[in-house]
Amino acid sequence: MTYVRRNVRQFAVPSNVDRKNLYLSEMELFQGLSSRDLEEVMRVTTMTNVPKGRIFWPSEMGEVLFLLKQGRVQIYRLSPEGKKLILTTLGPGSIFGEMTLTGQHMYDAFVETVEDSLICIISRSDLERLITENPQIALRLLDILGRRLYEMEKRLEELAFKKIPARLAALLLRLREEQGDIIEGYTHQDLAEIVGTYRETVTQILNDMKAQRLIETKRKSIRILNPERLKELAEA
Repeated sequence: MTYVRRNVRQFAVPSNVDRKNLYLSEMELFQGLSSRDLEEVMRVTTMTNVPKGRIFWPSEMGEVLFLLKQGRVQIYRLSPEGKKLILTTLGPGSIFGEMTLTGQHMYDAFVETVEDSLICIISRSDLERLITENPQIALRLLDILGRRLYEMEKRLEELAFKKIPARLAALLLRLREEQGDIIEGYTHQDLAEIVGTYRETVTQILNDMKAQRLIETKRKSIRILNPERLKELAEA
């Protein structure tokens, strides 16, 4: 009987507290913190399941930091005509809402979950206190912000100087780095909003890529067949 009890404990499903502790310890922002400091982080954060399609309005982004453990979100802006421009797509391990800490409010940016997501939320005041007590958190936050800024500058450069086929090829290569040769979870409309064009244009370019045997498409998935040729197209 004693052996059975140990076995049950070994394979027991972690509690929400255990899961939250594990998730936070794996976040880049909090890696290296002591157990005591991590317990304080866990105390001031809330973990919640967020369904696909949930939109965080600009007014919700002002005083909290979001830590994305599972799922995927898009950060975008809307033109006066209602056209969506996707600024970035974030996956597990990412943070958003952090611009408030630099004085650059995200009042004009929307965030939408494009998959069912698990998100931890921490208030600005609690995060500022944690940063005061643990300066390494501020250094990691600056590093994350720097990489985010670099990625957005690259996207702006593509939008300004590259033609649409090159933008789409570059996007497919970035998604390949994240997902491998089979890219899933993106509709033609999603791709169009990311590269700044119309869905019909993306569909036509993807058909041209298929004809050249660069990719293969199925319902809601794209298989990369020739990444070398795609790279040449992305750099054109």
